[in-house]
Amino acid sequence: MSDPLLDRVRQRLAAESSELGRLAGAESRLVLDDRALAELSGELRAELLGAGPLEEILAEPGVTDVLVNAADQVFVDRGRGLERVPVGFDSDAAVRRLAARLAGQAGRRLDDAQPFVDAVLPDGTRLHAILPPLTPHPAISLRVLGRRRLQLMHLVELGAMTGAVAELLVALVRARCSLLISGGTGTGKTSLLAALLGRAEPADRILTIEDAPELAIEHPHVVSLVARGANVEQAGAVGLAELVRQALRMRADRLVVGEFRGVEIVELLAALNTGHTGGAATVHANSVRDVPARLIALAALGGMTAETLLAQAASALDVLIHVGRQQTGLRQVNQIALWRREPGAAPTLVWSAAGGVGPGAPELRARLAEAGLATTPELLR
Repeated sequence: MSDPLLDRVRQRLAAESSELGRLAGAESRLVLDDRALAELSGELRAELLGAGPLEEILAEPGVTDVLVNAADQVFVDRGRGLERVPVGFDSDAAVRRLAARLAGQAGRRLDDAQPFVDAVLPDGTRLHAILPPLTPHPAISLRVLGRRRLQLMHLVELGAMTGAVAELLVALVRARCSLLISGGTGTGKTSLLAALLGRAEPADRILTIEDAPELAIEHPHVVSLVARGANVEQAGAVGLAELVRQALRMRADRLVVGEFRGVEIVELLAALNTGHTGGAATVHANSVRDVPARLIALAALGGMTAETLLAQAASALDVLIHVGRQQTGLRQVNQIALWRREPGAAPTLVWSAAGGVGPGAPELRARLAEAGLATTPELLR
C-alpha cells in the first residue's frame, strides 16, 4: 500500500531532479542545493514532527485557535473571530494521521477504540481531536499558548477596556480583592487575568494552578503548577483540585486557578475563606447573572450544595469581571459586579459598558476605602 507522505517526498524529489536535470543536462545526477534541501527538510519536519500543513499558521503572531473541520475546511482565530484560510489536507486520512500523531506527542492515544482526545502538547498548546463515526470527518481543535505577555496598557490600546476601567481593575488588585473573571470561549479571560496579576505587589508570591500553562504573567515571583492527565494506561493523573491543596502548603500570597472546571472550585473557595486574600480564577459563563448557576453546577461535582456554594462565594469572592466578544470580533470588558456579602445574593452591577455606573458602585467604593486605597478610581466617583 502506498504511503501518502512517501509519495509526496518522491514527487518533490522528482520535481527537483527534473529542474536540475534541465539545467545541468540529461545525464547529471540529482543535486539539491542548500536552499532546496532546507526547504525540503522543513516540510519533512512539519510532516513528521510538527503540525503538517498547520505548522505555518500556528507560528503566526496573534493566532489563538486553529480548527480543522474536514480536510478542506481549516479556520483560524487571530483575535478577530474565526476566518477560513486557504490551507488543507490531501484527505480525511491525512487529518486523522496528524491528530493521532499529536495525541501521541501528548502521551495519549487516538484510534477506533479511543476516538477522541483532550490533551496538552509539549509546547503548551491544547489539543482536542475526534474521529468518525462520532463526527462525519476527523476534526482537530488547537488552542495556542499565548506567546506575548500582555499588560493592561496593551489591552487598553487594543480596545479591550478604557483607561478608567483599567484604573479600577488595578485598584481591585492593589486592594487584594478576590476576583472571578467570566466570559465565553476565546473572549480573553486568561489574557486579562495575567495582565491583572502583573500589577500585584512585586513581593507577592503568586501560585497558579492550570490544566495547561496559559497564564503568562509579567511578575518577579510566580510559581506555576500544571495538572497532568492520565497516561495510556489511564494512571498517573493529577487534577486541579489536588494542585490547589498542594499550593496551600507552598506559602502562597495569591492563589490563582486558571479556569474553574470542576471540583477544584470547592478547594479554592475554602482556601479564600481561610485568610488567602487576593486570589483569582476564571469561569465560562455568558453574563454576570449566569455565573452563580455555573458555579453551583461545578460545586455539585464536589458534593457541595447550592446553598453552601452561595454562602462560600459570598464570603470568598469580592468582584466579578465579565468579558465578551463584540459583533466586530473585539474582546472587551463589558461588566463589573460586586459579590455581596449576603449569602444567596446575586452579584450587583458596579459598571457596564452599556449602562455606565450601577447600584453596586457605592459599596465597592466603601470596600476599597476600608482596604486603605488612598484615591477613589474615577469610575466610582
